[in-house]
Amino acid sequence: MAGGSSGDLSLEVTPTWAVALVCAIMVIISVMIEHGIHKLGKWFQTRQKKAMNEALEKIKAELMLLGFISLLLTIGQTTISKICIPAKAGDIMLPCKKAHDVEKEDSDSQRRLLWHQEKVVWHRILAGSTVDNCSKYKDKVPLISQSGIHQLHIFIFVLAVFHVLYSVLTMALGKAKMKKWKTWEAETASLEYQFSNDPSRFRFTHQTSFVKRHVGLSSTPGIRWIVAFFRQFFRSVTKVDYLTMRHGFINAHLSPNSKFDFHKYIKRSLEDDFKVVVGISFPLWFLAIVMLLLDVYGWYTLVWISFVPLIILLIVGMKLEIVIMEMAHEIQNRTSVVKGAPIIEPSNKFFWFNRPQWILFLIHLTLFENAFQMAHFLWSVYSFGLKSCFHENLAFTVAKVIMGLALQFLCSYITFPLYALVTQVS
Repeated sequence: MAGGSSGDLSLEVTPTWAVALVCAIMVIISVMIEHGIHKLGKWFQTRQKKAMNEALEKIKAELMLLGFISLLLTIGQTTISKICIPAKAGDIMLPCKKAHDVEKEDSDSQRRLLWHQEKVVWHRILAGSTVDNCSKYKDKVPLISQSGIHQLHIFIFVLAVFHVLYSVLTMALGKAKMKKWKTWEAETASLEYQFSNDPSRFRFTHQTSFVKRHVGLSSTPGIRWIVAFFRQFFRSVTKVDYLTMRHGFINAHLSPNSKFDFHKYIKRSLEDDFKVVVGISFPLWFLAIVMLLLDVYGWYTLVWISFVPLIILLIVGMKLEIVIMEMAHEIQNRTSVVKGAPIIEPSNKFFWFNRPQWILFLIHLTLFENAFQMAHFLWSVYSFGLKSCFHENLAFTVAKVIMGLALQFLCSYITFPLYALVTQVS
């Protein structure tokens, strides 16, 4: 409105140079991003990285979906804010305490009261530029105010961006982990490796390095899960594990003396898995909506749910280590003498429900939940400050953020590459 406050001027009284400048900046940034994505896609095509190109297409689809959500929220902002609901319905399932509840706190809650006073001042300033269309009705409040829609808009954007960033970080750390495996791959061309794996050489099964590593104490029911728990943190994949799985894969799919580059194949497999975890499917969007729904003050939903990704990832890591152990036990039970290197027979029976892709789904779910937690933290800090009701226990908030970063490293550097390796012999 032309007669509104200086902070809420319409384009009728806004300098044309200011409008043109803002539009130019937005257009330039958008064109640069679009051009960069196009160049990256061309580079993937030149390098014949089909999976990475498909992953890039998924990212572009997410950006387009984000654009539609942004457009719908922008267009419907005024209409949605005019929808009125009963005041009683507007007082239930709140993420923060009501104002009168805060005022009832004793002197120990003075910090919360000061925060409430700051929020009252902020709401008064906002009320000067936003008309409450429901105030003319008795006991009616807006479904969502225009400022609330704007904050929701920001959260959805931050969530999508963080999921993509976390997925890219997962791919980068996964490939960094696999650089160590490249050295082991190069050793397969050495005379020493060919001698130790001479097909005419016989050995007792229990004397092979792979079987010795995964039998013994680790074969005891119950104890092997404890061994698997700690092994995923320390030497989750050793050289003998990599070379044994490489030999099993080549024996099952190629000629025994093939010069196949197994390391390169694993990298391609990781890229195929990446194009799955980079997307935000409808079930994951639904999960985000459910978590927002249950973020009610006193329920501590985002507190206990922050441990869910950690529990899932630890179970997945243990299961992958158990799969390797079961492969070693099968070799030992199959024969007492090994000719050449021990051979793993590919099978899906080692995985839950005979479906290795269930583990990939759990990794995908873990990455999304972790991205949700980090996005919600940064969004709440940006929108309401670090001392808002979302962070009443600051120490726990800091611990949750640190745990989220550690969880991301564990998933990207250990669990994801381990999954790509183990599933190739399934």
